[in-house]
Amino acid sequence: MTIHEWSQLDAEQRIALMQRPALVDDAALRAAVAELIAKVRKEGRDALRELTTRFDGCELDDFRVGQDAFAAANAQVSDRLRAAILAAKERIALFHRAGMTQPYALDTAPGVRCERVLRPIQRVGLYVPAGSAPLPSTALMLGVPAQLAGCPEVVLCTPPRADGTADPAVLVAAQACGIDTVFLLGGVQAIAAMAYGVGGVPHCDKLFGPGNSYVTQAKQHVANDPQGAAIDMPAGPSEVLVIADAGANAEFVAADLLSQAEHGPDSQVILLSDDVALLERVKSEVQQQAASLPRRDIVGRALTHARLIRVADIGEAIAISNAYAPEHLILSLREPRPWLDRVTSAGSIFLGDYAPEALGDYCSGTNHVLPTYGAARAWSGVSVASFQKTITVQEVSAAGLACIGPDAVTLAQAEQLEAHAQAVSRRLASIGSAT
Repeated sequence: MTIHEWSQLDAEQRIALMQRPALVDDAALRAAVAELIAKVRKEGRDALRELTTRFDGCELDDFRVGQDAFAAANAQVSDRLRAAILAAKERIALFHRAGMTQPYALDTAPGVRCERVLRPIQRVGLYVPAGSAPLPSTALMLGVPAQLAGCPEVVLCTPPRADGTADPAVLVAAQACGIDTVFLLGGVQAIAAMAYGVGGVPHCDKLFGPGNSYVTQAKQHVANDPQGAAIDMPAGPSEVLVIADAGANAEFVAADLLSQAEHGPDSQVILLSDDVALLERVKSEVQQQAASLPRRDIVGRALTHARLIRVADIGEAIAISNAYAPEHLILSLREPRPWLDRVTSAGSIFLGDYAPEALGDYCSGTNHVLPTYGAARAWSGVSVASFQKTITVQEVSAAGLACIGPDAVTLAQAEQLEAHAQAVSRRLASIGSAT
């Protein structure tokens, strides 16, 4: 890991330094995903069985998780893990409930009532990965806001383990969110099944959840198909950017970088600091801590994309971060709060030495399904609103039409849309003849 001096880089070098690892989105990947989706749509359950055997190494006759499996999962999960799942669920619900969008209504003119009402998305599909490790936390991050939004039907897909069962912790987390429609399906086949309603899996209106490059491409594929399903947000490899001052704890900062690096070999971790001694200490700590991690091979590959950068001051670091728009931003500063207003683009922000990004992954209450790969410039993380639709309503009396109708006629004629104008003017004439 090299320490780079930002002031010594020209514009092109700065752009190159902040490049993310190449997101796999080549023609071969797109073609492979399209072929798998077409196979699932054409062959249905038979394709799901074949692909599950091929990719997950187990043969399944029935993909739906039965009630006996939920009961067995509850018996297998330790009391400590169950308590942690339930405590995290309550914090997530507490936070998300407080930020729920509210309906409203007002009179914009005498006799003109305008409203915005909320409706839950009728059927949503949640994807909970289980690649190198199961993610019960993702079941909570998706299940809680879906439950608060009041979605009538919630479908969850998660890959089966080698023995053909679901991870018990994922089932306990799903059940804690009121979800009992769970299917043992992973990868592209899970996305296709939920998007098109295949193999007994209900057709879903919108799909949520992270995944590898194949899952990401599959979500984009079905989102571009009018017969497919909407998706939550653009996704890419996970990432963290840390801004630290001279007083930061190098051990903590290194641990934060490594916690993100262990997600996968294409994860990216970046440290910006105005203190070269802190950068040196963190570099040493990263090497020491990484050596003892169980996933050190994955970490080692991810660290090839890591960046340690010395900046002139914290203000410059904030500007660099805003341009990069990280999924996670940690402000490891002596007084982080005053800098918060300067941050314009980030998926989730962590203030101070005692707010590791891992808390946001699990149990602080915020959501860990966040925009990555620079999408935080325009996208937000999952919330209750992600599972809802807002619909506007207007109710207009004759007096209200008389009040605002002439403006509509004038604007319609300015746009040379005469039918629009007449839809209003004919009513205005009717009002005039009746008075």
